[in-house]
Amino acid sequence: MSMSANVDHHGRHHAEPHRDAGGPLWLSAAAGLCASLVGLGLARFAYTPLIPALIAAKWFTPAEAVYLGAANLAGYLAGALIARDLGARIGSVWALRGMMALAAITCFACAVPISFIWFFGFRFLAGISGGVIMVLAATAILPHTAPSKRGLIGGVIFAGVGLGVAASGTLVPLLLQQGVKQAWYGLGVLSAVLTAISWKAWLAEAPAAHGAAEPRVAAHGMRSPLVIALCVEYGLNALALVPHMVFLVDFVARGLGQGIAAGSYYWVLYGIGAVVGPLLTGHLADRAGFAAALRAAFLIEAVAVALPAVTTSPAALIVSSLIVGGFTPGIVPLVIGRIHELIPHSAASQRSAWAQATTTFALFQAAGAYGLSWLFARSGGDYALLFVIGAAGVAAALAIELFSVVALRRKRS
Repeated sequence: MSMSANVDHHGRHHAEPHRDAGGPLWLSAAAGLCASLVGLGLARFAYTPLIPALIAAKWFTPAEAVYLGAANLAGYLAGALIARDLGARIGSVWALRGMMALAAITCFACAVPISFIWFFGFRFLAGISGGVIMVLAATAILPHTAPSKRGLIGGVIFAGVGLGVAASGTLVPLLLQQGVKQAWYGLGVLSAVLTAISWKAWLAEAPAAHGAAEPRVAAHGMRSPLVIALCVEYGLNALALVPHMVFLVDFVARGLGQGIAAGSYYWVLYGIGAVVGPLLTGHLADRAGFAAALRAAFLIEAVAVALPAVTTSPAALIVSSLIVGGFTPGIVPLVIGRIHELIPHSAASQRSAWAQATTTFALFQAAGAYGLSWLFARSGGDYALLFVIGAAGVAAALAIELFSVVALRRKRS
């Protein structure tokens, strides 16, 4: 039986089990791309290049600007925790529409620096929107998708994250030429336009008729050792991404003494990789399978994260920026697809597992950002140590993946 039959309680699509043959599915995938662009790309990554401008305009001190960044991470974790309940109460599509609208509102609100608490609150809400969108966007679309195309569709959805990273290095500096307020207004207008364009593009969903049974079904899926291991792997991958996400520009600009312009150049490369990455990893997974693609991704990522600790040649930094940028959103369709492989017949369990994986990712990312920042300060600015720890994190993820598979085979034999 197709998975779309599990979510279609009106009997409208029984004649077409998967809706990947025509336009509706691709329109919905485009809506997912818009959602990840607004909630994760613009509401999150666009803040990074705004930090120096906020400090220069004396809106906030450097310390306050860092705390505001932390507010977004905390909101992201909160959003991941409430996403499934919110989707069950009002429906995934309406939750996604609401979170996109909320992200747009937070941009407009941040154009008015009433107080630190005001700004903190709206940065927290922006994080919530990103967390909810990360959990619900794919699970609202992939059950309608044929297994042979889930990797590519997932890649399209999360290419929006990469577009946001790219926009943070290109669009935001252009907006800042008009002023800090105008930059926030520009982000708000873009978010609102994308929300409006995608409003009707989502696939229709049936009311949540099985909400009461979902926790029991989901818990059964979450007891799988392979699913638990996958969540831990995804969390370790989050730790591995922190050195590039947080320190790459500073490493090039100050650590190598090449200046902010050079650092921004590598951040744009990181963004280019982030746009292409999920499309490539998704396509690879459709060809080779999600398990094999995930293991290859962990191996390649470990090498790419470690590269700056080994050599600082321009070629090595270019390769490292592109590859790690590609895996920042590119790992997402692989993990979602792997969850569908491990829990093939229960949409409720898939949603539960993906929510758990996203929450684990958020925890590891926040802990990694704070922990590596503390270690960086205590080590006297040792950038190489950060990249080594990041590479060790994703290497550990690969080791857990291989060990869990071998253990399962031995158990079966």
